[in-house]
Amino acid sequence: KSMATRRAILWTGVGGVALMGAGLGALLHSDLSEARAPWRAVGAGFGDKRLDALSYAVLAPSPHNMQPWLIALDDDDNALTLYCDLDRRLPETDPQDRQIVIGLGAFLEIMRQAAAEQGYALEVDAFPQGAAAPRLDQRPVATVRFVKDASAAKDPLFAHIPARRTSRVPFDQGRPVSADILKALDSVLRPEDGEFEWANDAENISELKRICRDGWIAEVGAPGPHRESMRLTRIGEKEINAAPDGISLAGPVMEGLHFAGVLTREKMSDPDSVANVETINFYNGLIDSAMAFGWLSTAGNSRTDQLRAGAGWVRLHLAATQRGLSMQPLSQVLQEFSEMAEYYEEIHDFTGIRAPQGPRDGRLQGLFRFGYGATPAPAPRWPLETRLIAADA
Repeated sequence: KSMATRRAILWTGVGGVALMGAGLGALLHSDLSEARAPWRAVGAGFGDKRLDALSYAVLAPSPHNMQPWLIALDDDDNALTLYCDLDRRLPETDPQDRQIVIGLGAFLEIMRQAAAEQGYALEVDAFPQGAAAPRLDQRPVATVRFVKDASAAKDPLFAHIPARRTSRVPFDQGRPVSADILKALDSVLRPEDGEFEWANDAENISELKRICRDGWIAEVGAPGPHRESMRLTRIGEKEINAAPDGISLAGPVMEGLHFAGVLTREKMSDPDSVANVETINFYNGLIDSAMAFGWLSTAGNSRTDQLRAGAGWVRLHLAATQRGLSMQPLSQVLQEFSEMAEYYEEIHDFTGIRAPQGPRDGRLQGLFRFGYGATPAPAPRWPLETRLIAADA
């Protein structure tokens, strides 16, 4: 959730982007149908209630689109165990694995909604062998049991899972976001999901834009997080279909810039390059187009609090989707690496939530921009079968 390059459309004034004349532009397309296949597979029926629910859960948002879930189907066909894929953590950007746990919480919430559609309630035991900190380990994140329950309430947000998108386009400056719609988002949260607050007035929006821009520039300038983001950047159809996670740059413009040698990981790592400058300008433009901001906080910052915040996060996003409102997380200033410390403190001060001094203190878990914009294509996903492991693994 942190680089401007995440599925953003870069534009440069480089003449080569006009693309080399007749015919070549037609070759520079991005067919990501393979990488987006999991979005089409939901609801197809896998012959197993767990797999049917998991086909929706793998569409959950996660930091850097890392999809950190691993699932062991137990011999008991009513149960499964969720693990974190430790190789999919973000040690530079997310050094305490907080954002990874939030993504796993979103995964569990979507699975819960999908199970309810089939008439099942979920019994979830979070961190049954203990919660590792400051980093996750090989112990399970949760054990889950499907319990047949004819009275299990279906969630009205479920229908919007296939349409949920993280919006990385500028928002319409002529369409304000009303307090009524932000209150409607708040209404979908359960007490355990955290507290949602917002700002849609000019003065607070202006200050939040400044804080977010400062945090974004700090992340770009932090060597470790920047290298991590570059390593996880996939440029063009071939790379994205081969590894449908990370930070995807797709479309004819991206393919053309990559073909011309303008858009490469090396160029994006050069602070003086066109690619790097335009990436910064583009993301600043996204921040500046925000028509409202919202933030999600929890009273504590335990691993269970983080899982619950993930559920609240995805519920807010589904509620926004339901109402035609676009939403994008701006998570830079919430990250715990040293170069972000000043802005981390500043955003906690601004929102009235003091920066935590320990695992039981209040914590901002999500910061979002809201507005109205074009609906992007779905993000790449690994197929469900690639996320399954043997029960005794």
